[in-house]
Amino acid sequence: MGTPLFCVPILKSLHQNGYNIVTTYTQPPQKSHRGQKINKSPIQDISEILNIECRTPKNLKNNDAEYKFLKELDADLAIVCAYGQIIPKNFLNLTKKGFVNIHASILPYWRGAAPIQRSIMNLDSETGISIMKINEELDSGPVSNIYKIKIGQNQNAEEISKILSILAAEKILDNMDDILEDKAKFIDQDHSKATYAKKIHKYESQINWSDDASKIIGKINGLFLFPGAFFNFNGERYKILKAVVGNGAGQVGEVISNKLEIACKNNHSIKILEIQRQGKKPQKINEFMLGSKIKKGTNLLNV
Repeated sequence: MGTPLFCVPILKSLHQNGYNIVTTYTQPPQKSHRGQKINKSPIQDISEILNIECRTPKNLKNNDAEYKFLKELDADLAIVCAYGQIIPKNFLNLTKKGFVNIHASILPYWRGAAPIQRSIMNLDSETGISIMKINEELDSGPVSNIYKIKIGQNQNAEEISKILSILAAEKILDNMDDILEDKAKFIDQDHSKATYAKKIHKYESQINWSDDASKIIGKINGLFLFPGAFFNFNGERYKILKAVVGNGAGQVGEVISNKLEIACKNNHSIKILEIQRQGKKPQKINEFMLGSKIKKGTNLLNV
């Protein structure tokens, strides 16, 4: 049970290593903004390529048809990863070995919808993959194994997601047989240390130049590629794709160089390396500045 691209290597890994995947579940296809195209999830696409039945119910709650289907399936185990739906309590006993979740954080930290983004935005030094049993409460079930990685200073959410996806695809194989043979030990989380990675909202994407430079970098990297961290200038939105901390000083929000270095608080600055103007393609900063009206001396707090 999964939906985004993150889950695809995991499904492929299980399939290629001989585990009999009888069906997959994913979120229903979405219409594009103009309604011209139906977009299937990455898991639905790969399921069709692998010739695996894929089911796309809008929800599982009070869904008698899916409850009956899963019960009659009499499956050994359900693997869940970023499915995007809560599994109802009455579903959790429909497989012999329960429902196991692959969660992209070091539990109990960052339970919830956006663990990778929140971890980077929080300037955490590490993140990881947790293999856990699903229970009624969100990401609060007992954990069997945790695999950690370091978060590089300039790594973004897309890069970390790819690393964790590959790690999960490898490590789930180390857990499968132990789970199926009842050899895996699941240990309760320390719930007093739990933190929550709430869904990313677009309003969070706007950069506040009064923040510390490191916090702004965390937002830029954590929200890459979507929705992306942005600022406004003359009624247009500019998405910052890549930036580093500088030592330039000036008034907060002031453009202090001809290469779009912007002053933040505490005598630090942000050096923008890649940027995307609203409706335009991404550009390296040298190319962007050739035609930009954002000049040295402009204050982005006042526009």
